Amino acid sequence: MFMKFILVAVSALSSAVLLPAAHADTLATPAKKSHRMAENGNVPSRGMSMAQVEKRFGAPVEKLPSAGGDTARHPVIHRWRYQGYTVYFERSHVIHSVLDTASTTPKS
Repeated sequence: MFMKFILVAVSALSSAVLLPAAHADTLATPAKKSHRMAENGNVPSRGMSMAQVEKRFGAPVEKLPSAGGDTARHPVIHRWRYQGYTVYFERSHVIHSVLDTASTTPKS
């Protein structure tokens, strides 16, 4: 019995010693900045209709081709580009407003 205990203890100890310590990296994303901009009213907020967005923010620089709509599980997604951000609509309501990165900002 004592020998079994020693084997289990040695096995557990060697596993703990041989396994590397776990760590995590933090990835900084612009999502928090985008969220703050939406709260301040600088970009369309979730739930606004297309008419409300156009009335408050004006006509978009570009209306991109729609995607989806082939089944009920894939509703139509519309994308409107404004200067510095893109607005995503599911059917006719805002689901996201995303800030453009420097490489995707349309050149004027």
